[in-house]
Amino acid sequence: MSVAPDREALIAAAREAAGLAYAPYSKFHVGAALLFADGSVVTGANVENASYGLSLCAETVASAKVLSSGGRGGLIAVAVTGGVPGQPGRGATVTPCGRCRQVLNELAQLGGTDPLIWCDGENGGLELRLSELLPHAFGPANLG
Repeated sequence: MSVAPDREALIAAAREAAGLAYAPYSKFHVGAALLFADGSVVTGANVENASYGLSLCAETVASAKVLSSGGRGGLIAVAVTGGVPGQPGRGATVTPCGRCRQVLNELAQLGGTDPLIWCDGENGGLELRLSELLPHAFGPANLG
């Protein structure tokens, strides 16, 4: 069974997640919401660290939550938003960074999906497939 993705609901979940971000250095709060075929939604927020390279993006946090709880595949849509505290989605459209595109690709390839990616912003945002954001991706299929 696969649910129909609800863009507005998933963006709302990403905006709510952004409110939980720990971003004392950049002051830029990012939230991500991942929708799975069974209807479950897993969210994540960015987590910064004083050693900047150890910071985690919202999409990576959400993906780690899924994988560490035994989730494998079924990813059908992702919403990403960002902005100053209390104002996610206001400002420039936020897209997943390169690292997050790769992390999302790993999760998508486990289930053979090409999820919709909704990037939130004041200008209406973007709607793309993961394969458009990360063409010629490397993943589990390349190792076997």
